[in-house]
Amino acid sequence: MRRIDTLLYIVVVAVLLVGCGADNAMKKGDKFYALGEYYDAATQYKKAYTQTPTKDRKLRGLRAMKMADCYRRINNTQRALAAYNNVVRYKQQDSLTMYYIGLQQMKNGDYKGAEKSFAAAVDSLSGTDSPFLPLAKEGVKAARQAPIWKKEGSKYSIKREDNFNSRRADFSPMLAGDDDGQIYFTSTRNQAQGDELSGITGTKYSDIFYAQKDEKGKWGKPQTIDSELNSSFDEGACCFSADGKTMYLTQCKTDPSYPRYAVICKSQRSDASWSKPTELAISKDTLSTFAHPAVSPDDQWLYFVSDMPGGQGGYDIWRASLTSNGIGSLENLGEPINTPGDEMFPTFRPNGDLYFSSNGHPGLGGLDIFIAKPMENGWKMEHPGFPLNSQGDDFGMTFEGLHNRGYFSSNRGDARGWDHIYSFEKSEVLVTVKGWLYEMDGYELPAGQVYMVGNDGTNLKLSVKGDGSFTQEIETGVDYVFLGTCKGYLNHKEELRVDTATVSAEYVLQFPLADISAPVLIDNIFYDFDKATLRPESKTALDELVKLLNENPNVTIELSAHTDYKGSAAYNERLSQRRAESVVNYLIEHGIAADRLTPKGYGKLKPKTVKRKLTEKFPFLKEGDVLTEEFIKAIKDEEQQEECNQLNRRTEFIVLRTTYGMFDEEGKLKNPPKPKDTTEEDKTTNADDDWF
Repeated sequence: MRRIDTLLYIVVVAVLLVGCGADNAMKKGDKFYALGEYYDAATQYKKAYTQTPTKDRKLRGLRAMKMADCYRRINNTQRALAAYNNVVRYKQQDSLTMYYIGLQQMKNGDYKGAEKSFAAAVDSLSGTDSPFLPLAKEGVKAARQAPIWKKEGSKYSIKREDNFNSRRADFSPMLAGDDDGQIYFTSTRNQAQGDELSGITGTKYSDIFYAQKDEKGKWGKPQTIDSELNSSFDEGACCFSADGKTMYLTQCKTDPSYPRYAVICKSQRSDASWSKPTELAISKDTLSTFAHPAVSPDDQWLYFVSDMPGGQGGYDIWRASLTSNGIGSLENLGEPINTPGDEMFPTFRPNGDLYFSSNGHPGLGGLDIFIAKPMENGWKMEHPGFPLNSQGDDFGMTFEGLHNRGYFSSNRGDARGWDHIYSFEKSEVLVTVKGWLYEMDGYELPAGQVYMVGNDGTNLKLSVKGDGSFTQEIETGVDYVFLGTCKGYLNHKEELRVDTATVSAEYVLQFPLADISAPVLIDNIFYDFDKATLRPESKTALDELVKLLNENPNVTIELSAHTDYKGSAAYNERLSQRRAESVVNYLIEHGIAADRLTPKGYGKLKPKTVKRKLTEKFPFLKEGDVLTEEFIKAIKDEEQQEECNQLNRRTEFIVLRTTYGMFDEEGKLKNPPKPKDTTEEDKTTNADDDWF
């Protein structure tokens, strides 16, 4: 009898202990859930669920619901679906259960099952004003359309890029550098900073990593960033300003007693190092998420994702103007881009097309990539199809120049829901122009700008990269004019027309700009020996000079000729004067007004001063060397002496005035600009365009 009593006591105590253990696990899980730490919450809910007696069907169903919600949020599709099935099994489903089951079935590629689940969700939500009702209806459409999209395929080809991938999550790639020679991406790999594991994902907190191409164009191994850019918190989903000097990134700090809200930060590049991120004050709202930044191609807008009030529901894409004083006005992109679902990870193709991911538009499952093409009255939406999109989450595009190729991230085929980086390419005929702005006889001009006008109405202002280059897509059958400009330099114009194109092609244009404050060498001007007669091979260079003067009609120049030190000073001065006059006469014969030209022969009075660019061709010279007779004779190598003499035998010009023909006899401007009725915001942006 005592033995039976003892056994009963042990059983009762065990049941009570199990019950207490389950209740404690639920309390811990609820605390983690409130902080957004869904991985830790799911672990506790699972513990509570397994300790709940099977006969307590209602309680098991309610605890399965909480477990399912966490697994859904951390993209563990298989476990989420199993937990939701237990909710239904124990008859504890609510009006959204079938909708969430449909989402998981879509991610599994079970489109028939998803259609039934979404249809059941529509029935349970009918007659309500729930924002999930239109989403459930869109889900039915998606489940019917997805198999068709998958069967049709597309012109996209994809490849998993395991050079960038680890055993953890790797996502949101972003190309950078003048030739897209660097790639930045987010990763929770073991090399990320900090020792703690994230309560959200169960992995390390994410950091930004990067990889670099070698001289052969092959990607090196991903590297950590040796600066204060990363911390022990979550960093990721970054983008760059047009000049590549500012990085915008998402950061999410931990707080053991307060929910976490992502913020957008910016970091400045100094040489090759990134500064510690500082938070960007987008709004005074401290209870909303701000994440996934993207800078528009014109550098005027910062696009981002937020759940702040005033949107369509869920996460929406917003944009804020970028001004010299920081963040300006905010606006929601609205329909058709935003839906009651989630729109996330915006990015731009350089041609202005906006790419983003959504689970609110009909897709193949999870987050699908969509394209929004800018139109006069809004956006034109496009679904790029399979295999760019899949039944998993597809997001985070980055493009290699103007081409429809680059990288993106997807968790397709990963049972744990972890993301990996893929490359993509779509075959298309793309005609581009690549231009280079540089100083005549000098280096690139990254501060320059190019104006592009076409007879189809094109009127663009193009910025150049750090190497002085720009790349722009053009249309066939259009006459284009490109004007290269830079403060302190003369303009240079190029024209281009491509009639037809059956394959992709790139046309290269050169924009050598003449410095208005220093002598400019005119290369390839040749004279008969010991005479002032221009040789025929000089015509190309002379015609370029005619073109330059026509493109800059308000400029007057001094055209100078120089000799080496051999011969008497008087003889060299007379010879160089006649040579300068020969060039001026050629220019006059080809339509340049005589009063814009001043010929001057300096003989050997002004030996050449070496510029830094010249030292690359002649390593024995240093920047600032003056090629005087004494300097040249001090050189022991006779061949090098002759090279210096050749450098002294040159034809140059220097700008004297930049206001020729602009004023009348009374000193008044002949053609003053007409006032325009523009807003203050437009005045600055339109001034250069109107002038061009």
